[in-house]
Order: sequence, then C-alpha cells, then structure tokens
Amino acid sequence: MKAMFNLKTGLTLLAAAAAFSGANAMAAGPAEQPSVVIVHGAFADGSDWAKVIPLLQAKGIKVTAVQNPLTSLADDVAAAKRAIDNQPGKVVLVGHSWGGTVITEAGNDDKVASLVYVAAFAPDAGQATGDLGKDLPPPPGITKLAVDKAGFASLPAAAVAADFAQDVPAKQAAVMAATQGPIALKAFGEKVGTAAWKTRPSWYIVSKNDRMIQPDLERAFAKQINAKTTELPTSHVPQQSRPADVAKVILEAVAASK
Repeated sequence: MKAMFNLKTGLTLLAAAAAFSGANAMAAGPAEQPSVVIVHGAFADGSDWAKVIPLLQAKGIKVTAVQNPLTSLADDVAAAKRAIDNQPGKVVLVGHSWGGTVITEAGNDDKVASLVYVAAFAPDAGQATGDLGKDLPPPPGITKLAVDKAGFASLPAAAVAADFAQDVPAKQAAVMAATQGPIALKAFGEKVGTAAWKTRPSWYIVSKNDRMIQPDLERAFAKQINAKTTELPTSHVPQQSRPADVAKVILEAVAASK
C-alpha cells in the first residue's frame, strides 16, 4: 500500500509540475520579435525612412526612427542609445550613410542583436568618418557641400536632385532638400571607440549608383565587416527609391535575430 501511495503521490506531483510549467509557458507567450531602430544620415532627418517604416509595421514590427541632432558623433550616438533603451527587447539597428558611423558605436549596446548598413560608413575602432575612402576619387556630391558660418554643412537643392537622390521624382527631391538636417563638419573628425560590427552579425546594402559615397568604398565596408550584402541599382537613398528592397533586407535581419 505504501508503495502504491508513493507512486500515486509521485504521479500527482509530476502532473502538477507539468501543468505549472505549461501555464508559465502560456503566460510568457512566443518570443517577441526584435524592434527596429533606424538612424538617418547627414543631409536628412527621420522622414527619410517614411516609405520603409510602414512596410515593417505591416509585419507587426515596432519601428523607431531616431532624430539625430547631427551636432557631433557623441550626440548622435546618445540619441540612438536613448531610442535603443526605450525598446522592450532585442533591437535590429539600421544606419544610413553617416548613420552607419553612429550605429557602429551605438550598436555596442547589449540590446542590439544585429546591424544593417544602408549605403553607409562602417569605420573600425579608432577611425573617423573623414578618414575613410581617401584613396578613392571624391564622390561628386561631397564636392558640392555648402558650409555656413557655424560650421554646419548642407547640400544645395540642385545637388540633392543630381547627386543625393537622382532616382526619385523632382518634387520629392525638393522636399528632401527642404527637410534635410545640416551636419556639424567636426563630426566627421570624431573617432569611433569600439566597432559593434566585430561582435554582431551585419547586413549591408550597396548603392551601385551612389554619388555621395563611392560604391567601391561601400563594397569594401561590406567585405570588412563580413556582412550579408545586397547590391541595388540606386542613388544614395535606396530607402526612397527602392523601399521594398530595403525593407526586405531589414526583415531578413529581424528574422535572423529572434
């Protein structure tokens, strides 16, 4: 009788433990997919991503577009980190152009699972953005910068249309010129402390017709960071001219980061 009692008691305890475990699993639910935090580049603001964001949201992804002050690398990294801190869990961190330098530093946050570079700089530790690509001819758009008395650089509307976003409609390029964020030139001299791409998986979109960053330099970045690379026949802003293709790459990073 005692043996039967112990057997029955053991079975009851096992059943209770299984039920408790199942209840906890139900309460926890499926693993939450990562959020996406997007860091825009120079001569732009968060609206530069207005075509990609709804494509990600349609997949149930929480998206935050950082508004960079563009006053220094440190300030932009701080803005990105605030956005990262506000996410509920893992983060896929996306950077365009100058934003690539920002995510290279800000991506060291423990929440960041992966990085997506879109026609972006990807410096190594100890490198400044202004030091990159000096062995290549200067891209046409960079030669047209206008610098004000406060040391902030912007692109004239004609340069936005011809060199920054030459594959979008003229009216759209005019709006992009009007909403651009001028950047403090000193930011290009600030060095990255730790390169996040060394410890996190990365994706890279090369813009084959880029006139702001040499496409060959973008390819060199992609190779250096061992990124999964996609090439698109676009200007410097594939997020504007080929948003579905850009969203596809980000979604790949999200799926791989669950």
